[in-house]
Amino acid sequence: MQINEIPKPIRDSVQKGIVIPAMPLALDAQRGLDRQCQAALARYYIDAGVGGIAVGVHTTQFAIRDPGINLFEPVLKLTSEVIDDYSAAQGRHVWKVAGVCGTTQQAVREATFAVDHGYHSGLLSLAALAGESHDKLLDHCREVAAVIPVIGFYLQPAVGGCKLPYSFWREFAEIENVIAIKMAPFNRYQTLDVVRAVCDSGCEDKITLYTGNDDNIIVDLLTEYRIACDAGPKSVRIRGGLLGHWSVWARAAVELLDEVHAVVASGNGVPSELLRRNIELTDCNAAFFDAANDFAGCIPGIHEVLRRQGLMRGTWCLDPNEVLSQGQSQEIDRVTKAYPHLNDDGFVQDNLRRWLS
Repeated sequence: MQINEIPKPIRDSVQKGIVIPAMPLALDAQRGLDRQCQAALARYYIDAGVGGIAVGVHTTQFAIRDPGINLFEPVLKLTSEVIDDYSAAQGRHVWKVAGVCGTTQQAVREATFAVDHGYHSGLLSLAALAGESHDKLLDHCREVAAVIPVIGFYLQPAVGGCKLPYSFWREFAEIENVIAIKMAPFNRYQTLDVVRAVCDSGCEDKITLYTGNDDNIIVDLLTEYRIACDAGPKSVRIRGGLLGHWSVWARAAVELLDEVHAVVASGNGVPSELLRRNIELTDCNAAFFDAANDFAGCIPGIHEVLRRQGLMRGTWCLDPNEVLSQGQSQEIDRVTKAYPHLNDDGFVQDNLRRWLS
């Protein structure tokens, strides 16, 4: 599948910049797939106004691929079908992103399955190849890109990513069939490496930049990067986000991105209120992602927010030892009370029964 095979309305929205939640995995008390809640999450995101949904990514738990669990294919198949049925009924176009990881053989197999089940792009994790040479990593990326349009992924090392310097991204940007890059190193220096590489490669009009820096969402979206290149200065922006943080309070995330786009288009400068809200979002993310404990409870934290809204029945993870950290629930209490304008509890309660039906 090539980029030009992605429906034009989706390609246009990707370039403009959209909200893409990284979808969690809904489990029952026996740690089996809760199909009702998994489908409800997709319907929630679509009604919230997101432009895309990412499935099979870190927030969906990489262990869905493990022998004995084998949930990768069922979860991607179910979610794709729900997105197609629900979005079509509304005349919507939703960018379907499949997480792709593992060795080259595994990644190509996952990319092929994703294409066969209607996914438009693959978010390519390189965590399984940490320690390999950059040449080998780039060859791996080229093989996957021959199957599916690729979103590059700079994942922070704290949750399994590897350090990828400017030189890697400079060559990666020139790979045919790369549509976007998600920058999630939680590091300003490394984020800048990617932006510079894309500009220096001359691919800034082909590759759309997305933030995955859940600790700096609004500032990432507001910032104009002015890069001095050999051909002259270039100005680029991060257009949207593919975020675990946006798997919760998604309606508010869509409203936020619309607001940011309007501010940027106006050219009137950045309101101080948006900068204040950036800190509020970061505070919320610290609670959800369990930053105080090196992100140990990041997935249960997301589950807890959705459980409180009724979109999930529990915080169960595939690993029974992956639970909320001590004090994390109280931190979620704190930020929910402190920033009521950032949640979408009312929206969820008004629609929950319909999404679960």
